[in-house]
Amino acid sequence: MLGSDFWPVTLECGDLVLRPISRRDKREWGEVRQRNAHWLAPWEASNPQPGGRLPTFGEMVHSLQQQARQGVALPWLITERRPMLAKPVLVGQLTVSSIVWGSAMMATLGYWVDQRCAGRGIAPTAVALATDHCFGVLGLHRMEINIRPENGPSLRVVEKLGFRAECVRPRYLHINGDWADHSSFALTAEEVPGGLLSRWLREGDQSAKAP
Repeated sequence: MLGSDFWPVTLECGDLVLRPISRRDKREWGEVRQRNAHWLAPWEASNPQPGGRLPTFGEMVHSLQQQARQGVALPWLITERRPMLAKPVLVGQLTVSSIVWGSAMMATLGYWVDQRCAGRGIAPTAVALATDHCFGVLGLHRMEINIRPENGPSLRVVEKLGFRAECVRPRYLHINGDWADHSSFALTAEEVPGGLLSRWLREGDQSAKAP
């Protein structure tokens, strides 16, 4: 599925909005990232090449938008509507990448959330919203998330959503200056016939009401 039917697309759940990233987001994105530098540093991708650098914001957006046009990525910002503010506030980023069509029909999902918003259910809701779109609208079959074993907050997200732990991938990605092991989690469409978001909202609400 390519063209306007594939991208751009905006997803919403209550006050949470996943919208396409754009060059106009540079200032707000930079402010949130700078404020969260210490929070995000241990999990940040790095360039393994000697003297290599990461892309600038503009380069990153250009690459992500190109991948979206090619049908291999869905680059969203996680935003939240708040009272008295004219537009939703940026609270994180979520990218579905490495989309494979044909006989695989699978993708990989990655995300980060502003530390100020951690623990409020924003990350699991965003992940569930994106996964449902990939399964229900795009027809993908499998979603995979790879997480550093030391990253407790991200591990709790996949645990809450019921992603299966599959394996540990030694030295899988270059993170924060070194090759790092990652735990791999996955979910298939058959495992959430009624949708991941509805299951999360139902079970999350029940958990909040438990003594």
